[in-house]
Amino acid sequence: MEKTLDKHWYALYTKPRSEYKALSDLREKEIETYLPEITTIKQWSDRKKKVTEPLFRGYIFIFADEMERYSSLQSSSIVKTICFAGKPAVIPNEQIENLKLFLENKPKALVTDLIEVGSKVEITSGPFAGVEGIVFKNENQEDILSVSIDLLRRSVIVKLPAASVLKKK
Repeated sequence: MEKTLDKHWYALYTKPRSEYKALSDLREKEIETYLPEITTIKQWSDRKKKVTEPLFRGYIFIFADEMERYSSLQSSSIVKTICFAGKPAVIPNEQIENLKLFLENKPKALVTDLIEVGSKVEITSGPFAGVEGIVFKNENQEDILSVSIDLLRRSVIVKLPAASVLKKK
């Protein structure tokens, strides 16, 4: 195994409902982690409650070198590293940073399967200023911005006014 000091973002697949256990295990090993969370209101027959839960169920992100990535796989709550063509998939830093910036503003977000690629844009105003994403039109012809982590085949989408985005070249 080749030793490298280069650190990259990787997505790890966790056992079902084990994201917080994985977070704890990886922090004990002093591996830098990121578990994107969103707060939603859950309704039961007798009450409503705010619940914080992972944005991407079954996934946790680590910023690690190859040895730390391998060490993370020893955790009982981690199933595997997400791979592309048989190699661990490296997530670009800007995708993780965009996701962090997006979630700082506690949006009402919806997670969907991968969205078809359209125009790449940067948000120029409002609480999401500086975040980049992909725009597409929905049935109501409203502009929707998608901040995508393509390697997971998931996208976080938020409705924005067209005036708040600038098309990138």
